[in-house]
Amino acid sequence: MERDLVTREGIPFQAICAGAMHGVGARRALRGAWRTLWGSRQALRILDAFKPQVVFLTGGFVGVPVAVAAWLRRVPSVVYLPDIEPGYALRFMARLATRVAVTTEQSAAFIPKQKMVVTGYPVRDAFTAVSRESARQWFGLSEVDRVVLIYGGSKGARSINRAVLTALSDLLDLAVVIHITGKADWAEANAARARLRDEQRRRYLVFDYLHDEMALAMAAADLAVCRAGASVLGELPYLGLPAILVPYPYAWRYQQVNASYLAKRGAAVVLQDGQLLDEQAGLLSQVNTLLNSPDHLSAMRQAAQRAGHRSGAERIASLLLTVSQAHDQR
Repeated sequence: MERDLVTREGIPFQAICAGAMHGVGARRALRGAWRTLWGSRQALRILDAFKPQVVFLTGGFVGVPVAVAAWLRRVPSVVYLPDIEPGYALRFMARLATRVAVTTEQSAAFIPKQKMVVTGYPVRDAFTAVSRESARQWFGLSEVDRVVLIYGGSKGARSINRAVLTALSDLLDLAVVIHITGKADWAEANAARARLRDEQRRRYLVFDYLHDEMALAMAAADLAVCRAGASVLGELPYLGLPAILVPYPYAWRYQQVNASYLAKRGAAVVLQDGQLLDEQAGLLSQVNTLLNSPDHLSAMRQAAQRAGHRSGAERIASLLLTVSQAHDQR
C-alpha cells in the first residue's frame, strides 16, 4: 500500500527489510531481528547515496533500521508520533532522534520533554481546499440532507460493515449513508444496496475505497462512524466532524487512547466493537440519538475544531528545517 501511495505522488520509493521483534514469539522475533539487521545495511547504503541533511521517521518497525542507520552516520532525525501513545518501535526510534514531533500535548507522558515538539497532525492538501458545499455537490446531496459517513480505514472494518448492513434500512430512514467498505466487503454491501427500495438505494452511497475523495466525504458528513486510528486526531478536528469512534480491539490500546482523547473533549462518543449490534446502545441507537440532538451535535462539532492543530504539516516541515540547519552550523 505504501508503495502505491508514494509513487502516486511522484516520489521515488525504496523498500528495505524489517521485522517485528515484540509480542510475536521467539521464532518470529529472531527472524525480525535478522531482517532488521539486514535492513540497517540497506538503509546505510541508501543514506550514503542520498546524503540527507535530516531523516524523517514515523511509527512501525520498518523505521527502526533507518533510525539506526541515521544514528550511525550522525545524520539528525525527526520522529513523528501520530498516535498519542507510542509503540515499542517508535519508543526506540525516539531514543536515537534529535526531536520527536507529536500530535497532541498528551504524549508528554511518553516522550522526553527536551525532545518533544507539539506540531499537530499533518493533513493532505485535499483537506485544505474542500468545502461542505463543493463536497455535497460532488456526491449529489442537498444542504438539508442529514449525512452519516461510515468507514473503517483503508482496508475497511468487518465488524462495522456487518453492523451497518444489519441495520441498513433503519439507518437510511435516518440519513444518507456514505459507506466505505474496503475491498473485501464491497461486493456484499453492493448486493445489499441492489435489494433496497429505489428511494433508499439513492440514499446509500457505497464505495470500496476513496483517496483524495475521502476529504469530500468527510466535509459532506454531519457525523462519522469509524475506527480510532491516528488520523482521527487530525482529520476529524480539521473539518470539525463529530464522530462515533469504534476502537479496533486488537490494536493494543492505541486506538482506545485516541478515542478517549476526543471523547473527553466532547468531540466524539466511544462505542466498543462488541457493542455494535446492541439494541439499546449499539450503532443504530447511537446514530439515532446524535442525529436527533442537533444542539449536542453542534457542540461536538465545535469541540472537534478545538481539539486539533490546523497547521501540522507546516509545523513539521519547519521543525525539519530547524533541525537540519542546527546540524549544519555545528
